[in-house]
Amino acid sequence: MPPETTSAPAQDVIHNIGYRNYSGARLGRSYARRSLFSQSLRGAYGLGRSAKSKVLPMILFGVMCLPAAIMVAVTVATKLNKLPVEYTRYAIIMQVVIGLFLAAQAPQSVSRDLRFRTVPLYFSRPIERVDYVTAKFAAMVSALFLLTATPLLILYVGALLAKLDFADQTKGFAQGLVSVALLSLLFAGIGLVVAALTPRRGFGVAAVIGVLTISYGVVTTIQSIAFQRDSFDAIGWMGLFSPITLIDGVQTAFLSASTAFPEGHGPSTAAGYVYLLVLLALIAGSYGLLMRRYRKVGL
Repeated sequence: MPPETTSAPAQDVIHNIGYRNYSGARLGRSYARRSLFSQSLRGAYGLGRSAKSKVLPMILFGVMCLPAAIMVAVTVATKLNKLPVEYTRYAIIMQVVIGLFLAAQAPQSVSRDLRFRTVPLYFSRPIERVDYVTAKFAAMVSALFLLTATPLLILYVGALLAKLDFADQTKGFAQGLVSVALLSLLFAGIGLVVAALTPRRGFGVAAVIGVLTISYGVVTTIQSIAFQRDSFDAIGWMGLFSPITLIDGVQTAFLSASTAFPEGHGPSTAAGYVYLLVLLALIAGSYGLLMRRYRKVGL
């Protein structure tokens, strides 16, 4: 019977597959933060994404600017001595467009990262939680400011072309920019907090619309009831409970704007400081809630 033969043990072989250490510049956290900000801002308008993603934000941007262009044309053609709408009133009138833009883009900014669980990849290295939140918050604020400030610029340029008083128009334009800057900070914070609560983009869109429209509808209804009962003080205080009426109250108290409250019963001077404190608290609170939210999902 032939002796059993055993095969030789396999030899371990190390294959060189061409991996090399990275020898380029390490750009660090600041570069990653700037890149995330730029990507998020561009994404809010569909830039760098599919053609379908550009349709809605660009339509809303056009709808936001079109009334301003029409007002300028009317002012120049009819030689009016003032613009049909104050700078500080324009965003209040166009709040539906602003709300739709926020509802569409806030979930796009944060919900996809939550849904596909890519947030921990951001936090691996070198970016940290504060960098992610700051970049997303700043990008949404910038997107909203671009949406709301561009029509004001059109109005301002048109007013100068119509040879309206330069000092008055410059003052009104500056007040309008302050107003929309505060609006952008507040709306961006609220929209991102609501959108970050769910990884489902559709739920985020519905939730943002619900927060903005329901709060505004409830506040304006109660204000109308208070006006019918001659409770004029209540009209001013009720504006604290809706984002758009909160902005209205702040600009009425501090920016010499005309209010949209019933029969012009805006907040008093004392109430104006409460409005400002609530506004700043909501902005800071929104940022804090985002930081807390991403402390959990970043694990």
